[in-house]
Amino acid sequence: MDPALLREREAFKRRAMATPTVEKKAKTESTFAAPKDIKKAGRSACAPPKIDASNYKTMSGSSQYRFGVLAKIVKHMRTRHQDGDDHPLTLDEILDETNQLDIGSSVKTWLQGEALRNNPKIELTPDGRYLFKAVFKLKDGKSLMRLLKQHDLKGLGGVLLDDVQESLPHCDKVLKNRASEIVFITRPNDKKKILYYNDRTANFQVDEDFQKLWRSVTVDAMDDAKIDEYLEKQGIRSMQDHGPKKPLLPKRKKIQNKKRQFKKPRDNEHLADVLETYEDNTLTQSNAVQEIKQNN
Repeated sequence: MDPALLREREAFKRRAMATPTVEKKAKTESTFAAPKDIKKAGRSACAPPKIDASNYKTMSGSSQYRFGVLAKIVKHMRTRHQDGDDHPLTLDEILDETNQLDIGSSVKTWLQGEALRNNPKIELTPDGRYLFKAVFKLKDGKSLMRLLKQHDLKGLGGVLLDDVQESLPHCDKVLKNRASEIVFITRPNDKKKILYYNDRTANFQVDEDFQKLWRSVTVDAMDDAKIDEYLEKQGIRSMQDHGPKKPLLPKRKKIQNKKRQFKKPRDNEHLADVLETYEDNTLTQSNAVQEIKQNN
């Protein structure tokens, strides 16, 4: 063996012996977890799962998700009714047409047992199917004109255009074909259109002189009291029974001051004769005493 290597080996041993070292004992693995580790494990096991903010709206249990599903169903049922599809559908068919077959069982139970059954825009058939429940049952232009005639004859006024558009399939086409039989009036307070039946039998020709007089009279700045006063001056009394009547205040009854009548006691009614004779005797005796005093 090379003597140089031996010398290096001996030098290394001397340096190693001169350097102080601390011996570390190896830790024995315990079979039981430390108390801190047990607490951490228990907390992690009992902690609820974290809610993802991006996935919150699509959770099957949230009320916002439920009502979103219901609104989509009602909107689809209205659209198919306006397109002329009036045959009823089951819940599975509705969910298939609205692409909502992935909803949970709890939401499906809620739709079938409560939401669709109590919705004012959904009608439940006897065989358990669903239809859109419109304001009026209209199928074509004839049914629309029949409705407007009934409102005109009974004095019920007009019908909202929004209700007709919701109830009548292919509404725009029907209104275009029946435009000559319907009168459209825009309501001033909310700018909604009202439909009236155009009764051609009530049409008559008005003389131009009357039209000029009618247009020349302006009553915008006059109230009802001034109009009544003007009519009275002109000798017109036919308008007194028309218009809003003022409520009559009930008249107050006058309280009559009645004199109090003192009732005589009824305890000694059986001694009435005795009392009268006693009063007569006392009066005669008092009169006799007064005459004696005057004579003396």
